Amino acid sequence: MEVPAIEATGLAKSYGKLQVLTGVDLRVPAGSVFCLLGPNGAGKTTTVRILTTLTRPDAGTARVAGHDVVRDRAGVRRAISLTGQYAAVDALQTGAENLRMMARLAGASRRDARVRAGELLERFGLTEAANRRAGTYSGGMRRRLDLAAGLAGQAAVIFLDEPTTGLDLTSRQAMWEVVDGLVGSGTTVFLTTQYLEEADRLAARIAVVDHGRVVAEGSPAQLKARFGDQRLDLDLADRAAFEAAAALLGARVVQRDDARLTLGVTTDGSAAHVRSVLDEIDPSGTAVRRFALHSATLDDVFLSLTARKEPAVV
Repeated sequence: MEVPAIEATGLAKSYGKLQVLTGVDLRVPAGSVFCLLGPNGAGKTTTVRILTTLTRPDAGTARVAGHDVVRDRAGVRRAISLTGQYAAVDALQTGAENLRMMARLAGASRRDARVRAGELLERFGLTEAANRRAGTYSGGMRRRLDLAAGLAGQAAVIFLDEPTTGLDLTSRQAMWEVVDGLVGSGTTVFLTTQYLEEADRLAARIAVVDHGRVVAEGSPAQLKARFGDQRLDLDLADRAAFEAAAALLGARVVQRDDARLTLGVTTDGSAAHVRSVLDEIDPSGTAVRRFALHSATLDDVFLSLTARKEPAVV
């Protein structure tokens, strides 16, 4: 059996009376993109901090690149790279100097560090600003430079904690291409993100964490199939019909727009199931003005999962 790049069992962490993690289990195959999703405060960043040795767990075990995150912190740190949510570059150095420094710290020769810096500057659209001090960069440019710095070494496992927050679409797409290239060369990428389409685009496997534990795990396709291949959008006739339908459907509602009086419900897309839902909430044929079927997205999955009470593994 292949040794996983990351393996965690029963991770728990509390700050005072606040339980942030209550037993997180993860297994990440080498050479893949693994995405951790969850609402704010669900425990994503705490999980990353434990796996990158910045925080000690209260309970549980974890190994990254074969090294125990508590007993062999130095071994973990030699094998990983971490890019956090906020840019952390040396404002007094130029963009090129920042990248050469990071490559040298990762063990590259002067020549290799210079080559690597040039490649990253071009990939992230920073070549023209290479010789300007990072302190003169815009916020978006500093973020791109920080991402590039995190990729300057040859880490076996790269942690990207919400790496594209605040980036424009072009910069995000450049980052996606970089991630594709990393995985193609055998690197493991552990990603957290606020952008569900980013997880759908990049991840081979996704875990959704809520209230400090994993509530579902699987590939994007498996999760979407498990929680509804299709979404039935219902446009209700008036406020009373809207509230009555919402009450009847309960937890099956995955999207709700009070202003537009629309509800989204997971469905298998069959005529029989659509007819059943319509008959249930609109037996008189007057409550629903119109309806439409759409392919389910990770948004639908996410909204369904973060309201669930029991874990579901796909």
